[in-house]
Parts: sequence; C-alpha cells; structure tokens
Amino acid sequence: MKNQKVVVLINALSPNADKDELDVLDQALFAEGALEQLGYQTERLFMNLNLEKTKAKLKQLKPLFVFNLVESLEKDATLIHLAPSLLEHLSIPFTGCGSESMFITSNKTLTKKMLEAAGLPTPKQIYQLKPNGIDADKLYIAKPIWEDASVGISDENILPGNPNAIQAFLENHSNIEYFFEEFIEGREFNISVLGGKSGPEVLPIPEIIFENFPAEKPKIIGYTAKWDESSFEYQNTNRLFGLETTEVELAEKLRQICLQTWDLFGLKGYARIDLRVDENGNPWILEINANPCLSPDAGFYAATQKAGYLFPAVMNRIIEDIWN
Repeated sequence: MKNQKVVVLINALSPNADKDELDVLDQALFAEGALEQLGYQTERLFMNLNLEKTKAKLKQLKPLFVFNLVESLEKDATLIHLAPSLLEHLSIPFTGCGSESMFITSNKTLTKKMLEAAGLPTPKQIYQLKPNGIDADKLYIAKPIWEDASVGISDENILPGNPNAIQAFLENHSNIEYFFEEFIEGREFNISVLGGKSGPEVLPIPEIIFENFPAEKPKIIGYTAKWDESSFEYQNTNRLFGLETTEVELAEKLRQICLQTWDLFGLKGYARIDLRVDENGNPWILEINANPCLSPDAGFYAATQKAGYLFPAVMNRIIEDIWN
C-alpha cells in the first residue's frame, strides 16, 4: 500500500471566501502531511459542480483511495453528499461517511427525526408555528437546517416561546433555512469518535467552558466564538478534559450515547457528536458532524492528543475504516 497515490479531495473555494470556508485548506495541508508520513503520495483535487471534470481527473489519477474533505459545493451545504456519491459511483474507496450517512446527518431536522424514532434524546423541535406547538415558558434556538461550522448562529438566535418572535426572526433571516428546537440550558460537550478495524472509540470527552459570560448572555458556540479570534466569545470559550475521572457515571452515559449514534447513522472514519446536559443530568444530542474539522486547532485533534495518539496513527485508523 505504500508509495501509492492518494487524492485529497476538497471543495473549490468561492471568491472572497470567509474563514469557515478557507479552513478546508488548513485541513488539507495537515492531512497531506500525515498521509506522507505514512508513506503515501498525495495530490490535491478541488471539486465543484462540474462533476464530469472531477470524474475525469479521478479516472486519470487512479488513486488507491480518496481522502474526502469536501464540506460543500459552491457554498451550498445541501450538496455535501455529492462527493461520496460520486466516489461510490466510480467505485473508488474513500475515507469517512458514505453518501447516505452524509446526507442524513447534514440535514439537522432529518437527523432529529431519526434520533427520536430510535429513542435517543434530542431537544424537541417545532414543526408548526402555532401557539399550541410552542411552550411560552421555554426558550428556543434557531438553527440552520443545513449549515455547519456555526454559520448563521449568534445570540439573537435564542428566542422566547412566542410565535410572533419566531416569525419575526424568520422574516429577518430569510437568506438561510432555519428550524427551531428547545434550547437546553446546561453544560455542553463536543465528543469525537474515531473508527478503525477494532470499531469506534469515543475519545476523551471535552466540556466547553463558558468563562466570564454575563448572566444574560446565551452560552452558545456561535459564529464569532468559532472564527473571530478578537471576539469575547472566542477568547472566553475553552475546552476542559477530565470528565472520565471527575464524573465517571456521566462520562459513561455520554460514551454509550455516542456509540449508539455512531451505529444508528452508520458513521465511519471519524465524527463529532455535540450534546448538552441539563440541570437534571440528562444528556441531549444537539448535532452530528460526519466530517468534523481536522485542523490542529480544532476539537477533534485536541481529543486525539488527549488520548495520546500521534496524528499519523489517527489517520491510519481513519484509512482502516474504509475497508472495515
């Protein structure tokens, strides 16, 4: 397997790309370095909606496998599944989730319906903006159905249980397709899972610590907290590991939920599952990221380091899961 060509497939960037879109370049560079340490030759290929061009280039390169980092096409996250779909069509092995898992988990409302059907805990979502469908005593959060990387999320997305307030939000944010779910006030955990020939492994569990947040400020990871290094939110949200030692029962409960989620959606390679734990100690699954960021400043990498893994070994596990 050594010294053979691996294509690192990423989405073509739009003009004037924002930080969240440019991040895929850092991921590609990092992945290429680890692959080369494992003895592979790498070639980067940019994918857009000209699928015939991508198809022809892949046929020309004849890669041993493709390392799929495509996050969207032409800034449209609804098309994320086209990369694994094309690779499946060409019968080219590739890392990460298949087209079905990628499509389902990138559609947050569909994800929640599957979680509910499986009996896994997820915050209740609003299906109709009618008074009897909304609890006036609860808060709700507006989330983009398709977007990732906290795109479209800010403090103003936290809304009271009032149909008029929710309708006003929709009218003021018509550029993104939103849905609404009950806002869980509590502790937040972003948990990474790594695949491989021995099956999925839940990596050390980090809690997101919201430091110095005023009482009235929502404790959420919005766009600024994720991408604006000069912002209060970015500078005051940190990861804290050690739950497995300090709260053994909770850590095991979260671990089991993550493994059940991995199996339910047929995840492969690597994934991240975001959860909140309410004041009664009940976990709630917020989102599933089937292709989390691999950059060295991201949560997945931090969890692998806490587990004591060198990143080439992590990459080898991800590659193993192609054929697992």
